[in-house]
Amino acid sequence: MTNEQLTWFKSSYSGGEGGECLEAALTPATIHLRDSKHPTGPHLTLSPATWSAFLSGKLVSERR
Repeated sequence: MTNEQLTWFKSSYSGGEGGECLEAALTPATIHLRDSKHPTGPHLTLSPATWSAFLSGKLVSERR
């Protein structure tokens, strides 16, 4: 999918100053991530399983 075909959003925790924000777009089969400073640049496409594994790893490292 192209950037234009996706509906992108930022977390409500993101600041409005245009700093380092990650934007996401969700479809039933994929999670897309991009840098908000470069919306026309490349983006990552992950499966739901890969996204879950990433989040689990992050949570584990925060507990250390």
